[in-house]
Amino acid sequence: MGPSSPARLPLGEARSPSESQGLRSAQQQVAAVAQLAAAQKAFAWFRAHARELEELQLQVTSIAAPPWGETARSDWLAARFSELGLFDVHRDELGNVFGICRGKDAGAPFIALSAHIDTVFPADTPISVRRDAGKLYGPGVSDNSSGITALLAIAGAMQSAELSHTAPILFIGNVGEEGEGDLRGMRHIYQQPRWSQTIASLIAIDGAGTDTIIAEGLGSRRYEVTVRGHGGHSWSDFGVANPIVALARVIDRFTRTPVPVSPKTTFNIGIINGGTSVNSIPESATMRVDTRSASVDELDRLERALHEAVDHAIPEITGRKKQELLTAEVRVIGSRPAADLPADSPLLKMVRAVDAELGNTARIQRASTDANVPLSLGRQAIAIGSGGSGGGAHTIHEWYDPTGRDLGLKRILLLTLALCGVAEE
Repeated sequence: MGPSSPARLPLGEARSPSESQGLRSAQQQVAAVAQLAAAQKAFAWFRAHARELEELQLQVTSIAAPPWGETARSDWLAARFSELGLFDVHRDELGNVFGICRGKDAGAPFIALSAHIDTVFPADTPISVRRDAGKLYGPGVSDNSSGITALLAIAGAMQSAELSHTAPILFIGNVGEEGEGDLRGMRHIYQQPRWSQTIASLIAIDGAGTDTIIAEGLGSRRYEVTVRGHGGHSWSDFGVANPIVALARVIDRFTRTPVPVSPKTTFNIGIINGGTSVNSIPESATMRVDTRSASVDELDRLERALHEAVDHAIPEITGRKKQELLTAEVRVIGSRPAADLPADSPLLKMVRAVDAELGNTARIQRASTDANVPLSLGRQAIAIGSGGSGGGAHTIHEWYDPTGRDLGLKRILLLTLALCGVAEE
């Protein structure tokens, strides 16, 4: 995602009178919040502390947070939450980090701001961070150190400006968003009654930019397919059933499966493993498959197609002798629900009103983010960027340009305050 050019947000298709009235009401609320002296003070804080935010971003990027290894970064974030004066700062058993900014109405539901703290990089990935020509570099510096930095910036600006709000705000640094983490951190949060019953809306801050509103959750399912056999020597045991050959036939058959353009549906063979040497018939071969769609029915269809490919390919090269027998296993290793935020939802109206107030252009997009979890439960949630721009995501050459970060932070703050309600000055 990249920074947006200043323009009024296009409101899309024609709206009913009730929808238009709702949007006008949201715009009035947002405009009232933006005019508060405390809000203007918070906006100025973002600009005044730009360099400090860059240093925090480089600092958190330098702390490894591989899949299932986020402890050090959880500890770091909890310490920052405490320094900012958040209430009830703690970590749960998975490593999710929480801090509360109390509101005037202690019994009101929370407005939650989250940023995932994990990265895609294995534990042994070399981490080198630097600043060069105004850009920040390092693995994960944009996805999602920029989101973590935005959490701290919002809390810091609110504290400095002494912004008074009605509903409490829950700050969350969650684990397990990337890859095979399978949204485990956010799943766990919404399985806990303390949070699932008290979070009214979730704003997930993920990556850079201000030009998108992720209000449509992209569904995905991931599988590990393993074929096992007797194995042997390429010369003396020639003819023994080969798991790699069987797997190749599975791939050939499965990848012939037709997929629709709408709803967009995709599949990918991302990893293949097997064998010990070029002159050995392997005992096993494994592949990992990623399927994605906006439609649950299409995901079901691809799952059936994968099983059918396995069921057809294995018998083709399996003989009757013991050394010719092959077995296959298809295991689900990830499942992310597909779900959309209703077009008339209060949260969507409010973020559109915020963009209109800031002169920002943003479009609705579909993606797989932490917002998938609450959306699948029928709850209010979106994912938006932290401002600035980034590139090279999921590579060690990843970069982040903080130019325009303050627009992203204003966007997050205005949306949060408008949802919370603010006290009279």
